[in-house]
Amino acid sequence: MIHSLTSFFTPQGVAVIGASPNPGKISHGVWYNLTHSGFTGPVYPVNPRYPELDGRPCYQDIGQTPDPLDLVVIVLPARITPPIVKACGERGVKAIIIISGGFKEAGSTGADLEAECLALARHYGMRLVGPNCVGIMDLTSGLNTTFLTGRPPPGGVGFVSQSGGVCSGGIAYLTGKNIGLSRFVSLGNEADVTETDVIEYLADDPHTSVIAVYVEGIKNGARFMEVTRRVTRHKPIVMLKAGRTAAGEQAVSSHTGAMAGSAEACRAAFRQCGIIEAASMSELFDLSLALACQPLPAGGQVFVLTNSGGPAALAADTLSAQGLALPHLSQTTQTALRDHLCEDIQLANPIDMLGGAGPAEFEFALPKILADSHVDAVLVIVVPHLLLEAADTAHHINRAAAQSRKPVLTCFVGDRNVDEARRILHEQNLPMYCFPETAAHILSVMSRYAAWQQKKEDDGPPPTRAANRDAVRQVLARTNGSRGLGEADTRPILSAYHIPIIPGQVAHSPAEASEVAAALNSPVALKIVSPDILHKSDAGGIRLNLNTPGAVAAAYQELMTAATAAHPAARLNGVLVEAMAPAGHDVIVGMRRDPQFGPLLMFGLGGIYVELLTDVSFRVAPITRAEALAMIGETKAGKLLSGLRGQPPADLDATADCLLALGQLALDFPEIAEVEVNPLRVLEQGALALDGRIILENREAAEDQSHPGRT
Repeated sequence: MIHSLTSFFTPQGVAVIGASPNPGKISHGVWYNLTHSGFTGPVYPVNPRYPELDGRPCYQDIGQTPDPLDLVVIVLPARITPPIVKACGERGVKAIIIISGGFKEAGSTGADLEAECLALARHYGMRLVGPNCVGIMDLTSGLNTTFLTGRPPPGGVGFVSQSGGVCSGGIAYLTGKNIGLSRFVSLGNEADVTETDVIEYLADDPHTSVIAVYVEGIKNGARFMEVTRRVTRHKPIVMLKAGRTAAGEQAVSSHTGAMAGSAEACRAAFRQCGIIEAASMSELFDLSLALACQPLPAGGQVFVLTNSGGPAALAADTLSAQGLALPHLSQTTQTALRDHLCEDIQLANPIDMLGGAGPAEFEFALPKILADSHVDAVLVIVVPHLLLEAADTAHHINRAAAQSRKPVLTCFVGDRNVDEARRILHEQNLPMYCFPETAAHILSVMSRYAAWQQKKEDDGPPPTRAANRDAVRQVLARTNGSRGLGEADTRPILSAYHIPIIPGQVAHSPAEASEVAAALNSPVALKIVSPDILHKSDAGGIRLNLNTPGAVAAAYQELMTAATAAHPAARLNGVLVEAMAPAGHDVIVGMRRDPQFGPLLMFGLGGIYVELLTDVSFRVAPITRAEALAMIGETKAGKLLSGLRGQPPADLDATADCLLALGQLALDFPEIAEVEVNPLRVLEQGALALDGRIILENREAAEDQSHPGRT
């Protein structure tokens, strides 16, 4: 089956509409690259102003171009692009790239033009990349529809970007560092083709070993997760996400019109799907280089070989801090090295051959180390000097590394003096970095990704317990337009999904409160009930450890007085009388609906300090039981529940049950925007929701969330 994106990379014929001989125009840059990058298929210039271009007939319109033709690049003002798209559809074109800007990113008029182009493309069954993009480059077919300077060598990195500036800078960086590229796609506004589409295409591309992606917003989070979770099982995805702060989100919105979601949701989705998140542009390409060129380590035992102790110590610190082991070599390997190398060689790990070691010593030692059964990966650190020339050393290391299938990374400390060494190493797929911490960090990421690939896939979310959805619908139906549900209304919703709640009942008078307290037969807490007061403690709306009918009645009156003083306009609907909970550990479980990924579950240390301590972890629902337990284990609260300093462990399974139930509640009721149970008191056996609240979406937003295919 031919993929719908194939024509973008290996077209039978290409036309450039708007091609120009004027070197000051973007369309000339596109035309020049397309005709000077090795593409062997026919290329047709289309522009009614010129009879010919560079010795080729220049066609008046797309309808006059001969066959074969399946890809068209449009470089024209936005206002005249829609009829050109229609003409391409009538001509039978399969794929179009709209380079031009002036569409959604420019405002409402541009958004209308973009929508018209998309509607026409879909009507004629065409795929569309852009608009407002840089183009596409394929290093295997020689296709280059960009207007960028520089052309990286062929290699294993597939590069996808929503930003033209990141594209331009990235191509220049890859070219300068001699990092090989397989295919490159600039997505721009993503009117049609998205990062998920390209990832899915590159997953089966034999020329692409790793997929590097820069994104600003993800349109369909559910499909993105489904595709990437499948791809990362056999091919790594490294992703750099912009818009991780409030300032970044504003910049993203004004740049491509993309809607940036929360950093927590993206980070959770990436983690669940096995995506490697890069923290910077340099890390995006540094990681991609190693993953494209070297095999993954079979374990976490790393050896450092060097001629300088200082950089090796820095590498060892980074490796150890990120969980990798630096064991000793076997006695056999140590003897072989000591007999051949300098008698003062330091055979502890790092293995320091000292400053007098030459290229031949590196070539001798590296294969011996790689052959040792204790070794999973090797980091070679070289500090060049007058007696140790970098390029010559690189040749020797290349020959040595070729004798093993274990991963080898190199660090040549320097700048311009190591450029030639980098070229030599990269031509043989041996990654080189200039700082030891960088190389060590990359090895740690490779090790974690290898462990993730080897981990058995979860069977999927467990079967859900039968929930009383009708009870939830009844509560939601009587909200009377209010978006906030306090504890009194949240309790029956939690109970409907089998989340245990502390016994209690709403009372509407001091006498009724005393009767409820007597029926509970224990010390009680009183909490104000008001749709206008969600944070009861801030309004003085809680009284604890009440033991007598008189104390309960008095507390009722005090709560009413305090609430009225704090919120004079608040509607007061009585008080909630609850039994005092047994001792346990207080945690928070919650859900916030993310616009890109949907329900985002949260777990962490609960109580009044949750915002101060921010000891929380996140996952996108639905989750498996294993993921729920992993969420708990990532936090200090989870360590507390597991039993700290001899304390008995609390019920982790009951806590996981609550997370799974919240996830199912959020999936069943898209009108729920937020749920918070704080605190959830976890006992040695079981757990109890002591307080909770729910925030509802507006109707339009809820309808959008209930259709995950919408963009």
